[in-house]
Amino acid sequence: MRFLRLLFWLFLALLAALFMGRNWNDVTVDLWGNVQADIKLPLLVLIAFLFGYVPTTIRWRLRCWQLRKSARTTAAPVMPPIPPVAGETQP
Repeated sequence: MRFLRLLFWLFLALLAALFMGRNWNDVTVDLWGNVQADIKLPLLVLIAFLFGYVPTTIRWRLRCWQLRKSARTTAAPVMPPIPPVAGETQP
């Protein structure tokens, strides 16, 4: 299984390298007003990916943390041992 995971990531890295190599062109981005920025296309794709990935990941981790926290607080309390009844002998 570890080999397949490594093979998948190597394949993904190869695809990313091919994409970056063939598309290393300047792209003009209109920001606001009269301001323009020249940026390489692979960097623009990476920035767009991160703008979507990072907030989603942060939100997911916060939700997991909230669920773990609520599971700890709503867990059934541990009952203390019942004292022996008078007249019974303990083994």
